[in-house]
Amino acid sequence: MSKRRVVITGIGVVSPIGNDLATFWNGILEGRNGVGLISQFDPEGFRTRFAMEVKDFDPSSRVDRKTTRLLDKFSLYALYAAGEAVEDSGLDPSKAPDRYGVITGSGIGGILEMEQQANILRERGPSRVSPFFIPKMIINAAAGQIAIAHGFKGMNFATVSACASSQHALGIALDMIRADRCDAILAGGSEASVTPVSIAGFCALKAMSTRNDEYQTAMRPFQASRDGFVMGEGGCMFMFEELEHARKRGAEIYCEVLGFGATDDAFHMTAPDPEAAMAQEAMRLALVDGGRNTDEVNYINAHGTSTPLNDVMEQYAVRKLLGANSDKVMMSSTKSQVGHLLGASGAVELAAVAVGIKEGVVPATINQIDPDPECPLDTVPNEPREAQIEVALSNSFGFGGHDACLCVGRFKD
Repeated sequence: MSKRRVVITGIGVVSPIGNDLATFWNGILEGRNGVGLISQFDPEGFRTRFAMEVKDFDPSSRVDRKTTRLLDKFSLYALYAAGEAVEDSGLDPSKAPDRYGVITGSGIGGILEMEQQANILRERGPSRVSPFFIPKMIINAAAGQIAIAHGFKGMNFATVSACASSQHALGIALDMIRADRCDAILAGGSEASVTPVSIAGFCALKAMSTRNDEYQTAMRPFQASRDGFVMGEGGCMFMFEELEHARKRGAEIYCEVLGFGATDDAFHMTAPDPEAAMAQEAMRLALVDGGRNTDEVNYINAHGTSTPLNDVMEQYAVRKLLGANSDKVMMSSTKSQVGHLLGASGAVELAAVAVGIKEGVVPATINQIDPDPECPLDTVPNEPREAQIEVALSNSFGFGGHDACLCVGRFKD
């Protein structure tokens, strides 16, 4: 029996370079990045004092004031992006609500709420902790709030796998629609981790760039001078939909979701396996699941974190997977423009891939200054490239050794 085919019919984005899909995509085309000095708290004394924050975000057009007060920012970003995706898709949630689901991913969830309530507990005592603390903080809050807002009554849960969280959400959504458990799923992820404790924690890990005097170009994947990632925040939600369901209602299609692969390094909690065996296997499994061969891949959206270990490992994995074809593949890192959104990375990066497939444009890797000889692949340096993307892989790798890869391609009848 042939698999049910799954397509993307709606996209909503909140990001450091735009709070709707059109603005986000224009930012990709213009090669902008969202970096700046941290504005949400005083970063003086931190090893890293800059990030890629969401700017000028006004949720009032989609989320009422009362609901906004009940949400941590990570849920607010997801809820807003979900509204954008539903509207973009044109799907009527009331038609078959029990056949429509929600799967969201986040690596950290409501850490701002946790920090604030911990301060209240310490300073004012346990009786002053908010009764909304738990429902604001828990990672499944985003999925639950989206279901309430849109009446989606099908399967609903959240995935947590560090920086692979939203990629797992997307992959599971693909599988669930194929398995005929849902006809449409709002899937994606969100993160809002530009907070004092979160930034301090990643500073302690020495995972982030410390270029405080030249932060505009600090996020430089695949470059010899890279010294760590730049934290980002935001969210992205997609309408994943079964093809015939989409066709019957005349939906516009961005691209087809072909396959998913997931593995684990079982090597180290924070460092990637330099042998890259399981990162390579995740990509291979995504291609097998999608019924595609390695010689059909012409674009890879890299995890591309601008860290010394990850970038070399990832390019090594791609070269091992594709062999001679690796010299022809384009491989760029959207993180160079939006930062590292942790658990939301896979979703936000897939938005660039999906629109790129539709528009015939490959996103660039900006801040390509001094290429690392250990990262020899074509990184689409500094400017996006007009090219038809036929089959693409989108990678996400997370603390814990989680490897996840989504295979997507140009939709063909």
